[in-house]
Amino acid sequence: MPATPRRLSLALAILIAAGSVAAGTREDARADNAVRVLQQIQAIPESSIPDRLLEEAKGIVVVPDTLKAGFMLGGRRGLGLMSVKTANGSWSNPVYIKLSGASFGLQAGVQSADVILVFRSERGLDTIVNGKFTLGADAGVAAGPVGRNAAAATDGAMKAEIWSWSRARGLFAGIALDGAVLSIDNGANGSAYGAGSTPRMIFEGRAPQQPSATITHFRDALEEATAAARYARQRANPPPPPVDPNAATVQPLDSHNPATTTPLPATQPLPQPAVKP
Repeated sequence: MPATPRRLSLALAILIAAGSVAAGTREDARADNAVRVLQQIQAIPESSIPDRLLEEAKGIVVVPDTLKAGFMLGGRRGLGLMSVKTANGSWSNPVYIKLSGASFGLQAGVQSADVILVFRSERGLDTIVNGKFTLGADAGVAAGPVGRNAAAATDGAMKAEIWSWSRARGLFAGIALDGAVLSIDNGANGSAYGAGSTPRMIFEGRAPQQPSATITHFRDALEEATAAARYARQRANPPPPPVDPNAATVQPLDSHNPATTTPLPATQPLPQPAVKP
């Protein structure tokens, strides 16, 4: 039986729907893996992102399962998510990004690793949104300190704009990523947020369609981790107790008060009573 236009249209609609479901499933899986990586690093205080860094961060990139394409001199490629701090201090919905470049210092034989980047300024984030961004060339990147109370995260020596961590064989550690390139994954963003979605539209909540609950879970996980970091810092550095305006105060004496500056006169011995013979 020859195919009618109606049957062809129905078949085409089924194929498009199937492709959309598959694409949505892929993007959800990427978001789910990013949440896993973030929660795993924060679950271990000795290897977590320092509280101050997480609380003051302008943006964060999580790339699960970055794959090694060669040996020693090979390259790496990974697919991840990026969120930024909004004007009110909350985290935005994530955009999808790609990480590619030369091998960056992992042990020989390691074929896969999770990568986390914490941005301390908005300059690098703007560069990613506007095009490709090369770590180390467009902004300084350094291996991140580990541990919630890491000394490097509590003093004035933190000059790098981006801090990086990687986990291979279950261990998170700082890693140098100079030469790696970050770029926007427009195809994945279109599948998750609708055709024509730009990073700024996603960050500002203006995308054509709402993301799935799995994608927004990444944003929620960042909010929870940041709130925990803020609470930990407040406990470690509690504010001074408030001053009660009705409380009694002690006024120090004036320095010219004679009672404090004039010496007392020398005492004379008391007269002794006469003794009769």
